[in-house]
Amino acid sequence: MEDGFKHDTEEDIRTLVEPPKKYKVIMHNDDYSTWEFVIDVLKQIFHKTEDNAINITQDVHNKGKGVCGVYSYEIAEMKVSQVHSLSKANGFPLKCTIEEE
Repeated sequence: MEDGFKHDTEEDIRTLVEPPKKYKVIMHNDDYSTWEFVIDVLKQIFHKTEDNAINITQDVHNKGKGVCGVYSYEIAEMKVSQVHSLSKANGFPLKCTIEEE
């Protein structure tokens, strides 16, 4: 039965919907936050294993920054806020930023 409306197929709809953009949470090196604190943050907020947390901490220390994870914008923003709150509460200036992937 013709109803006068164009009906999109599933394939047509899939081509119209773009996947959401992803964002990297970047942790930046500073001269004050301790190695142990950074590892704890990575384990607590980003749910990293001990080995992954150590590797990211080494990147932060040696390269000046390290990728903590890749998320939707809202989740990345929440993670950055959690890092900044925890850092402030513990007297550290640890900084994270968000970059589009």
